[in-house]
Amino acid sequence: MIKRSKLFGDKTRVTFCLPKDAPAGPVSVVGTFNDWEPGLHELKDRRDGTRTVTVRLEPGHYRFRYLASDGVWLDDEHADAVGPQGSELVL
Repeated sequence: MIKRSKLFGDKTRVTFCLPKDAPAGPVSVVGTFNDWEPGLHELKDRRDGTRTVTVRLEPGHYRFRYLASDGVWLDDEHADAVGPQGSELVL
């Protein structure tokens, strides 16, 4: 799931959210906004049974995927689109 909140100026706070236990182990969101670098935006456990990470982004078109342990890649069905190069986010 993706939540968006408009900030002052032109930035948007984007929160990426997955269930706490699916998939198991650490998960990072990687994409064009962080040069596909694992570990920079790792999802953290929340009390409500989810894992989230929040990123502040400028207007633009971004591609991203979730990277779980053992090299498992996941797309987000709540993204603006999902294509062969991953999930897409348009701000």
